[in-house]
Amino acid sequence: MKFPQKHTLKQIATIIGVKYIGADDFPVLGMNEIHVVAPGDIVFVDHPKYYEKALNSAATVVLINKEVDCPEGKALLISDDPFRDFNKLTAYFKPFEGAHENIAATARIGKGTVVQPGAFIGNNVEIGENCLIHANVCIYDNTIIGNNVTIHAGSVLGADAFYYKNRPTGFDKLLSGGRVVIEDHVDLGALCTIDRGVTGDTTIKKGTKIDNQVHVGHDTVIGEKCLIASQTGIAGCVVIENEVTIWGQVGMTSGITIGEKAVILAQSGISKSLPGNTTYFGYPAEEARKKYKELASIRKIPFIIEKIGKD
Repeated sequence: MKFPQKHTLKQIATIIGVKYIGADDFPVLGMNEIHVVAPGDIVFVDHPKYYEKALNSAATVVLINKEVDCPEGKALLISDDPFRDFNKLTAYFKPFEGAHENIAATARIGKGTVVQPGAFIGNNVEIGENCLIHANVCIYDNTIIGNNVTIHAGSVLGADAFYYKNRPTGFDKLLSGGRVVIEDHVDLGALCTIDRGVTGDTTIKKGTKIDNQVHVGHDTVIGEKCLIASQTGIAGCVVIENEVTIWGQVGMTSGITIGEKAVILAQSGISKSLPGNTTYFGYPAEEARKKYKELASIRKIPFIIEKIGKD
C-alpha cells in the first residue's frame, strides 16, 4: 500500500507515538507485508525469529519491538507492539468509509456494463466495460475490475484478510488496507469469496475462469488462463502461475507457489510448493501416477498379511 504522498520518518513516528532511529526527513512511501515490500515501505516484525528477514528485506523502514543495530540505508521505528502500530497506520491511511447507497458515488462503471438488482458497489471501485455483475454481488471499496468480466450472484470481493494475532485476551485482528484486482475476461462463479490484500493486492489475472464456491485468500496472485473448480480453498499469499488447472475441493496452505500448467486433481491437499507441467493428486499431493501406485500398494497389504499368516 503506497501512501497518497511521501511522508517522513518523524511524521510516521508521530502518528503512532513511537521513537525512531534515522533522520527526521527519512522518506517513507508506503507500508507492506514482508513478501511484497519495496524500497520506501514500512514492514513490521515482532518476533526475534524474523528480525533478520525483516532487516534484510527490501523495506527501508522496519517497525520493530527491540532496539537493534540499524542496517545502512534504513531506519527503525521502535514500538512495544508493532502489530498494534501497524494497524494504527492502516486505520490512518485507509480508514473505513461507510456507504449510503447500493452504488457509491465515487464508483466508476464502464460503458456497456450491467449491474443487476441487489448488487453493492463500494467506494472508489472501478469496473471496466462490458462486464456483467449479477444480483447480490458485493464489491468492497477500492476493488479494481477490468473489461469483459462476469461475476455471478452472491460473490463477495474485498472481504478482510483472515489474519489474527493470538493474545492472552483473545485474537487481535490485523486490519486490511489492500485491494482486489480482477483483470480482463475473468469469470467468477456464484458464491465465491475473494479476500483483499492486507496491504497489497489480491490479483486474478486475465482470462482465468473460477467456478462456484471458491475461496481465495489475501494477497494471493492467480495467473492468466487458469481454471479453478468449485469448493477449492486457496489460503493467503499463494502464487498460482499461468494456465494452472485445479479441480474441485482442493485445499492449499499459505505462502506456496504452484508452477505454470500444473494440474491438481480433485480433493488434493497442497502443503508445499509444486513445480509446473505436472499432474498432482492426494494428500500430501504428489505426482499423480506415483500416488496411484502407492494407493494400489496399500490395498494389497491385507492380502500380503493374510498370505504371511498362512505361510
